[in-house]
Amino acid sequence: MLEFCRKPLERCFGVGDGGDGLLWHIDLKPHSFGDYSIAVVQANSFLEDQGQVLTSPSATYIGVYDGHGGPEASRFITHHLFAFLHNFATEEGGLSEEVIKKAFSATEEGFLHFVKRSWAAQPQIASVGSCCLVGAISNNVLYVANLGDSRAVLGRRASQGQMNSPVVAERLSTDHNVGVEEVRREVEALHPDDSNIVVYTRGVWRIKGIIQVSRSIGDVYLKKPEFNRDPLFQQFGSPVPLKRAVMTAEPSIVIRKLKPNDMFLIFASDGLWEHLSDEAAVEIVFKNPRVGIAKRLVKAAVQEAARKREMRYEDIKRIKRGVRRYFHDDITVIVLYLDHSRGSPNGRLGDDNLFNCTSTPVDIFSLNNDMGADDAEVSLHALS
Repeated sequence: MLEFCRKPLERCFGVGDGGDGLLWHIDLKPHSFGDYSIAVVQANSFLEDQGQVLTSPSATYIGVYDGHGGPEASRFITHHLFAFLHNFATEEGGLSEEVIKKAFSATEEGFLHFVKRSWAAQPQIASVGSCCLVGAISNNVLYVANLGDSRAVLGRRASQGQMNSPVVAERLSTDHNVGVEEVRREVEALHPDDSNIVVYTRGVWRIKGIIQVSRSIGDVYLKKPEFNRDPLFQQFGSPVPLKRAVMTAEPSIVIRKLKPNDMFLIFASDGLWEHLSDEAAVEIVFKNPRVGIAKRLVKAAVQEAARKREMRYEDIKRIKRGVRRYFHDDITVIVLYLDHSRGSPNGRLGDDNLFNCTSTPVDIFSLNNDMGADDAEVSLHALS
Protein backbone atom coordinates (compact mmCIF):
# COMPACT_ATOMS: atom_id res chain seq x y z
CA MET A 1 0.00 0.00 0.00
CA LEU A 2 2.79 2.41 0.82
CA GLU A 3 5.18 1.50 -1.96
CA PHE A 4 4.92 5.14 -3.09
CA CYS A 5 7.08 6.08 -0.09
CA ARG A 6 9.91 3.96 -1.48
CA LYS A 7 9.86 5.14 -5.08
CA PRO A 8 12.99 6.61 -6.64
CA LEU A 9 14.03 10.06 -5.54
CA GLU A 10 12.61 11.91 -8.54
CA ARG A 11 9.14 10.43 -7.89
CA CYS A 12 8.75 12.12 -4.52
CA PHE A 13 11.06 15.07 -5.07
CA GLY A 14 11.21 17.90 -7.53
CA VAL A 15 14.21 19.82 -8.79
CA GLY A 16 16.36 22.70 -7.71
CA ASP A 17 16.06 26.02 -9.49
CA GLY A 18 18.90 26.74 -11.88
CA GLY A 19 19.05 30.38 -10.82
CA ASP A 20 18.75 29.97 -7.05
CA GLY A 21 20.63 27.17 -5.33
CA LEU A 22 18.36 27.38 -2.26
CA LEU A 23 15.06 27.14 -4.17
CA TRP A 24 13.36 23.78 -4.86
CA HIS A 25 10.06 23.20 -6.67
CA ILE A 26 7.66 20.82 -8.36
CA ASP A 27 5.99 22.67 -11.21
CA LEU A 28 2.75 20.63 -11.40
CA LYS A 29 1.44 17.23 -10.36
CA PRO A 30 -2.07 15.74 -10.43
CA HIS A 31 -4.18 15.11 -7.37
CA SER A 32 -7.56 13.40 -7.29
CA PHE A 33 -9.56 16.28 -8.78
CA GLY A 34 -7.08 18.84 -9.99
CA ASP A 35 -3.40 19.77 -9.95
CA TYR A 36 -0.98 21.06 -7.34
CA SER A 37 2.35 22.86 -7.30
CA ILE A 38 4.96 23.08 -4.52
CA ALA A 39 7.97 25.31 -3.92
CA VAL A 40 10.26 26.05 -0.99
CA VAL A 41 13.21 28.39 -0.55
CA GLN A 42 15.73 27.93 2.25
CA ALA A 43 17.05 30.88 4.26
CA ASN A 44 18.12 29.23 7.53
CA SER A 45 21.36 27.28 7.92
CA PHE A 46 19.16 24.17 8.20
CA LEU A 47 15.78 24.18 6.48
CA GLU A 48 13.13 24.50 9.20
CA ASP A 49 10.10 24.47 6.86
CA GLN A 50 8.59 21.22 5.58
CA GLY A 51 5.64 20.59 3.27
CA GLN A 52 3.84 17.58 1.84
CA VAL A 53 0.83 16.40 -0.16
CA LEU A 54 -0.68 12.92 0.17
CA THR A 55 -3.42 11.67 -2.15
CA SER A 56 -5.33 8.53 -1.20
CA PRO A 57 -8.56 6.85 -2.35
CA SER A 58 -10.52 8.59 0.41
CA ALA A 59 -8.87 12.00 0.84
CA THR A 60 -6.24 14.49 -0.24
CA TYR A 61 -4.03 15.87 2.56
CA ILE A 62 -1.90 19.05 2.44
CA GLY A 63 0.61 20.01 5.13
CA VAL A 64 2.90 23.00 5.76
CA TYR A 65 5.07 22.89 8.88
CA ASP A 66 7.10 25.98 9.80
CA GLY A 67 9.69 25.03 12.42
CA HIS A 68 11.50 27.29 14.85
CA GLY A 69 14.50 26.71 17.08
CA GLY A 70 15.65 23.91 14.77
CA PRO A 71 14.31 21.49 12.14
CA GLU A 72 13.45 18.52 14.37
CA ALA A 73 9.78 19.31 15.09
CA SER A 74 8.78 20.05 11.49
CA ARG A 75 10.56 16.89 10.33
CA PHE A 76 8.82 14.86 13.04
CA ILE A 77 5.41 16.13 11.91
CA THR A 78 6.25 15.21 8.31
CA HIS A 79 6.94 11.63 9.37
CA HIS A 80 3.88 11.16 11.59
CA LEU A 81 0.89 13.49 11.25
CA PHE A 82 -0.55 12.20 7.96
CA ALA A 83 -0.18 8.64 9.23
CA PHE A 84 -2.20 9.49 12.33
CA LEU A 85 -4.83 11.28 10.23
CA HIS A 86 -5.17 8.33 7.85
CA ASN A 87 -5.31 5.72 10.62
CA PHE A 88 -7.78 7.59 12.82
CA ALA A 89 -10.00 8.42 9.81
CA THR A 90 -10.02 4.72 8.88
CA GLU A 91 -10.93 3.71 12.43
CA GLU A 92 -13.70 6.32 12.70
CA GLY A 93 -15.15 5.76 9.23
CA GLY A 94 -14.03 9.07 7.76
CA LEU A 95 -12.59 12.48 8.48
CA SER A 96 -14.09 14.68 11.18
CA GLU A 97 -13.10 17.46 13.55
CA GLU A 98 -12.55 14.87 16.27
CA VAL A 99 -10.27 12.78 14.02
CA ILE A 100 -8.14 15.85 13.27
CA LYS A 101 -7.86 16.79 16.95
CA LYS A 102 -6.82 13.23 17.82
CA ALA A 103 -4.14 13.28 15.11
CA PHE A 104 -2.72 16.61 16.31
CA SER A 105 -2.75 15.39 19.92
CA ALA A 106 -1.01 12.13 18.98
CA THR A 107 1.67 14.07 17.06
CA GLU A 108 2.24 16.40 20.01
CA GLU A 109 2.46 13.46 22.40
CA GLY A 110 4.82 11.64 20.06
CA PHE A 111 7.16 14.61 19.86
CA LEU A 112 7.13 14.91 23.66
CA HIS A 113 8.28 11.27 23.87
CA PHE A 114 10.97 12.03 21.28
CA VAL A 115 12.21 14.96 23.42
CA LYS A 116 12.32 12.72 26.51
CA ARG A 117 14.30 10.05 24.64
CA SER A 118 16.75 12.67 23.36
CA TRP A 119 16.98 14.59 26.63
CA ALA A 120 20.30 13.38 28.04
CA ALA A 121 22.22 13.94 24.80
CA GLN A 122 20.27 16.91 23.40
CA PRO A 123 18.34 18.83 26.09
CA GLN A 124 18.04 21.93 23.88
CA ILE A 125 15.54 20.01 21.74
CA ALA A 126 12.93 20.99 24.35
CA SER A 127 13.05 24.49 22.83
CA VAL A 128 12.33 23.28 19.27
CA GLY A 129 8.79 23.61 17.89
CA SER A 130 6.79 24.02 14.72
CA CYS A 131 3.69 25.71 13.41
CA CYS A 132 1.40 23.18 11.75
CA LEU A 133 -1.09 23.90 8.95
CA VAL A 134 -3.10 21.01 7.49
CA GLY A 135 -5.76 20.82 4.82
CA ALA A 136 -7.82 17.72 4.06
CA ILE A 137 -10.43 17.22 1.35
CA SER A 138 -12.83 14.29 1.48
CA ASN A 139 -16.32 13.87 -0.01
CA ASN A 140 -16.20 17.45 -1.30
CA VAL A 141 -15.64 18.82 2.22
CA LEU A 142 -12.56 20.88 3.09
CA TYR A 143 -11.03 20.73 6.57
CA VAL A 144 -8.37 23.27 7.57
CA ALA A 145 -6.57 22.87 10.90
CA ASN A 146 -3.89 25.21 12.16
CA LEU A 147 -1.38 25.87 14.93
CA GLY A 148 0.69 29.04 14.63
CA ASP A 149 0.81 31.59 11.82
CA SER A 150 1.10 29.63 8.58
CA ARG A 151 -1.96 30.41 6.50
CA ALA A 152 -4.50 28.87 4.13
CA VAL A 153 -6.23 31.17 1.63
CA LEU A 154 -8.99 30.26 -0.83
CA GLY A 155 -9.30 31.89 -4.24
CA ARG A 156 -12.93 31.89 -5.37
CA ARG A 157 -15.15 33.73 -7.80
CA ALA A 158 -17.26 36.36 -6.07
CA SER A 159 -20.43 35.19 -7.84
CA GLN A 160 -21.28 31.58 -8.56
CA GLY A 161 -21.83 30.65 -12.20
CA GLN A 162 -20.47 33.91 -13.64
CA MET A 163 -17.18 33.33 -15.50
CA ASN A 164 -16.38 37.05 -15.57
CA SER A 165 -16.91 37.45 -11.85
CA PRO A 166 -13.84 38.80 -10.01
CA VAL A 167 -11.76 36.42 -7.91
CA VAL A 168 -11.62 37.18 -4.19
CA ALA A 169 -9.38 35.94 -1.38
CA GLU A 170 -10.95 34.19 1.60
CA ARG A 171 -8.72 33.40 4.56
CA LEU A 172 -9.52 29.98 6.02
CA SER A 173 -7.08 29.77 8.93
CA THR A 174 -6.45 31.75 12.10
CA ASP A 175 -3.05 33.36 12.74
CA HIS A 176 -2.09 32.31 16.29
CA ASN A 177 0.39 35.14 16.69
CA VAL A 178 0.34 37.55 19.64
CA GLY A 179 1.07 40.38 17.22
CA VAL A 180 -2.67 40.07 16.48
CA GLU A 181 -4.53 41.98 19.20
CA GLU A 182 -7.29 39.37 19.50
CA VAL A 183 -4.75 36.59 20.08
CA ARG A 184 -2.82 38.72 22.55
CA ARG A 185 -5.99 39.33 24.58
CA GLU A 186 -6.80 35.61 24.46
CA VAL A 187 -3.40 34.72 25.94
CA GLU A 188 -3.63 37.46 28.58
CA ALA A 189 -7.11 36.28 29.60
CA LEU A 190 -5.75 32.77 30.16
CA HIS A 191 -3.02 34.12 32.46
CA PRO A 192 -4.60 36.91 34.55
CA ASP A 193 -2.01 36.41 37.32
CA ASP A 194 0.97 37.04 35.01
CA SER A 195 1.48 40.66 34.01
CA ASN A 196 4.44 39.66 31.82
CA ILE A 197 2.75 36.88 29.88
CA VAL A 198 3.02 38.97 26.69
CA VAL A 199 5.90 41.43 26.35
CA TYR A 200 6.78 43.88 23.57
CA THR A 201 10.44 43.30 22.81
CA ARG A 202 12.76 43.54 19.77
CA GLY A 203 10.02 45.28 17.81
CA VAL A 204 7.24 42.68 18.25
CA TRP A 205 4.94 41.16 20.85
CA ARG A 206 6.19 37.86 22.32
CA ILE A 207 4.93 35.36 24.89
CA LYS A 208 7.25 35.70 27.92
CA GLY A 209 9.40 37.86 25.67
CA ILE A 210 10.42 34.73 23.70
CA ILE A 211 8.02 33.53 21.02
CA GLN A 212 5.39 35.15 18.81
CA VAL A 213 3.09 32.17 18.15
CA SER A 214 0.72 30.93 20.84
CA ARG A 215 0.08 27.42 19.45
CA SER A 216 2.49 24.83 18.10
CA ILE A 217 3.75 21.27 18.08
CA GLY A 218 6.72 21.03 20.45
CA ASP A 219 8.14 24.00 22.41
CA VAL A 220 8.06 21.59 25.34
CA TYR A 221 9.89 23.95 27.69
CA LEU A 222 6.99 26.43 27.41
CA LYS A 223 4.36 23.74 27.97
CA LYS A 224 5.97 21.55 30.64
CA PRO A 225 7.55 23.67 33.42
CA GLU A 226 9.57 20.69 34.69
CA PHE A 227 11.72 20.78 31.54
CA ASN A 228 12.35 24.49 32.00
CA ARG A 229 13.48 23.99 35.60
CA ASP A 230 15.86 21.13 34.83
CA PRO A 231 19.54 22.18 35.37
CA LEU A 232 20.49 20.30 32.20
CA PHE A 233 18.24 22.56 30.09
CA GLN A 234 19.32 25.70 31.92
CA GLN A 235 22.87 25.20 30.63
CA PHE A 236 21.56 26.40 27.26
CA GLY A 237 19.72 29.54 28.39
CA SER A 238 18.11 31.47 31.18
CA PRO A 239 15.18 29.71 32.88
CA VAL A 240 11.71 31.04 32.15
CA PRO A 241 9.58 31.21 35.33
CA LEU A 242 6.43 29.24 34.54
CA LYS A 243 3.58 28.08 36.74
CA ARG A 244 1.80 26.31 33.89
CA ALA A 245 1.87 25.97 30.11
CA VAL A 246 1.90 29.23 28.15
CA MET A 247 1.35 27.57 24.74
CA THR A 248 -1.04 24.92 23.46
CA ALA A 249 -1.32 22.33 20.68
CA GLU A 250 -5.10 22.69 20.31
CA PRO A 251 -5.74 23.47 16.61
CA SER A 252 -8.24 25.92 15.19
CA ILE A 253 -10.39 23.98 12.72
CA VAL A 254 -12.56 25.24 9.85
CA ILE A 255 -14.90 22.89 7.99
CA ARG A 256 -16.29 24.07 4.67
CA LYS A 257 -18.30 22.42 1.91
CA LEU A 258 -16.54 23.09 -1.38
CA LYS A 259 -18.56 25.10 -3.90
CA PRO A 260 -18.39 25.33 -7.70
CA ASN A 261 -16.93 28.86 -7.53
CA ASP A 262 -14.01 27.72 -5.31
CA MET A 263 -11.02 27.78 -7.69
CA PHE A 264 -7.80 27.09 -5.76
CA LEU A 265 -6.19 26.95 -2.33
CA ILE A 266 -2.87 28.47 -1.20
CA PHE A 267 -1.17 26.89 1.83
CA ALA A 268 2.01 28.72 2.89
CA SER A 269 4.28 29.40 5.83
CA ASP A 270 4.40 32.90 7.24
CA GLY A 271 7.53 33.62 5.21
CA LEU A 272 5.23 34.20 2.23
CA TRP A 273 2.63 36.26 4.08
CA GLU A 274 5.27 38.59 5.56
CA HIS A 275 5.73 39.95 2.04
CA LEU A 276 2.49 39.25 0.14
CA SER A 277 -1.09 40.00 1.18
CA ASP A 278 -3.80 37.36 0.77
CA GLU A 279 -5.21 39.37 -2.13
CA ALA A 280 -1.85 39.77 -3.89
CA ALA A 281 -1.14 36.03 -3.68
CA VAL A 282 -4.59 35.11 -5.03
CA GLU A 283 -4.19 37.61 -7.87
CA ILE A 284 -0.84 36.06 -8.88
CA VAL A 285 -2.31 32.55 -8.95
CA PHE A 286 -5.40 33.65 -10.88
CA LYS A 287 -3.54 35.61 -13.56
CA ASN A 288 -0.71 33.17 -14.31
CA PRO A 289 -0.34 29.66 -15.78
CA ARG A 290 -0.57 26.69 -13.44
CA VAL A 291 2.85 25.27 -14.25
CA GLY A 292 5.36 26.58 -11.70
CA ILE A 293 2.81 28.71 -9.86
CA ALA A 294 4.14 27.91 -6.37
CA LYS A 295 7.65 28.89 -7.48
CA ARG A 296 6.22 32.11 -8.90
CA LEU A 297 4.71 32.97 -5.50
CA VAL A 298 7.96 32.21 -3.66
CA LYS A 299 9.93 34.38 -6.08
CA ALA A 300 7.40 37.21 -5.76
CA ALA A 301 7.86 37.15 -1.96
CA VAL A 302 11.67 37.12 -2.23
CA GLN A 303 11.56 39.95 -4.76
CA GLU A 304 9.45 41.97 -2.32
CA ALA A 305 11.90 41.19 0.50
CA ALA A 306 14.72 42.41 -1.75
CA ARG A 307 12.82 45.57 -2.69
CA LYS A 308 12.34 46.44 0.99
CA ARG A 309 16.14 46.36 1.39
CA GLU A 310 16.71 48.27 -1.86
CA MET A 311 18.16 45.15 -3.45
CA ARG A 312 17.32 42.88 -6.37
CA TYR A 313 16.36 39.21 -6.36
CA GLU A 314 19.68 38.57 -8.14
CA ASP A 315 21.47 39.97 -5.09
CA ILE A 316 19.45 37.92 -2.60
CA LYS A 317 20.02 34.58 -4.30
CA ARG A 318 23.80 35.00 -4.06
CA ILE A 319 23.60 35.19 -0.25
CA LYS A 320 24.51 32.01 1.63
CA ARG A 321 22.06 30.09 3.82
CA GLY A 322 22.03 31.34 7.39
CA VAL A 323 23.01 34.88 6.38
CA ARG A 324 20.02 34.88 4.02
CA ARG A 325 17.72 34.59 7.05
CA TYR A 326 18.41 38.28 7.75
CA PHE A 327 16.59 39.11 4.50
CA HIS A 328 13.71 36.62 4.50
CA ASP A 329 12.50 33.46 6.24
CA ASP A 330 12.26 29.93 4.87
CA ILE A 331 9.19 29.99 2.59
CA THR A 332 7.01 27.00 1.69
CA VAL A 333 4.07 27.27 -0.72
CA ILE A 334 1.57 24.67 -1.91
CA VAL A 335 -1.08 25.69 -4.47
CA LEU A 336 -3.94 23.20 -4.96
CA TYR A 337 -6.34 23.71 -7.88
CA LEU A 338 -9.95 22.57 -7.46
CA ASP A 339 -11.30 21.23 -10.75
CA HIS A 340 -14.86 20.33 -9.84
CA SER A 341 -15.60 19.00 -13.33
CA ARG A 342 -13.01 16.25 -12.86
CA GLY A 343 -15.22 14.42 -10.41
CA SER A 344 -14.67 12.61 -7.13
CA PRO A 345 -11.34 11.79 -5.46
CA ASN A 346 -11.67 8.18 -6.67
CA GLY A 347 -11.99 8.95 -10.35
CA ARG A 348 -8.77 10.45 -11.65
CA LEU A 349 -5.59 8.70 -10.55
CA GLY A 350 -4.76 5.23 -11.80
CA ASP A 351 -4.55 2.19 -9.53
CA ASP A 352 -0.78 2.55 -9.25
CA ASN A 353 -1.28 5.99 -7.73
CA LEU A 354 -4.05 5.32 -5.22
CA PHE A 355 -1.57 6.47 -2.59
CA ASN A 356 0.85 9.14 -3.72
CA CYS A 357 3.09 11.19 -1.46
CA THR A 358 5.14 14.26 -2.31
CA SER A 359 7.31 15.89 0.34
CA THR A 360 9.73 18.77 0.21
CA PRO A 361 13.43 17.96 0.78
CA VAL A 362 14.72 17.70 4.32
CA ASP A 363 17.30 20.33 3.39
CA ILE A 364 17.70 22.05 0.03
CA PHE A 365 21.37 22.94 0.48
CA SER A 366 22.15 19.28 1.23
CA LEU A 367 19.96 18.09 -1.66
CA ASN A 368 21.79 20.34 -4.08
CA ASN A 369 25.10 19.05 -2.72
CA ASP A 370 24.51 15.41 -3.68
CA MET A 371 22.29 14.27 -0.83
CA GLY A 372 21.67 10.55 -1.30
CA ALA A 373 18.31 8.95 -1.89
CA ASP A 374 18.43 7.26 1.52
CA ASP A 375 18.70 10.66 3.21
CA ALA A 376 15.87 12.11 1.14
CA GLU A 377 13.42 9.22 1.37
CA VAL A 378 9.89 10.09 2.40
CA SER A 379 8.90 8.22 5.55
CA LEU A 380 5.34 7.56 6.57
CA HIS A 381 6.21 4.33 8.35
CA ALA A 382 3.35 4.56 10.82
CA LEU A 383 0.86 4.07 7.95
CA SER A 384 2.27 0.63 7.23
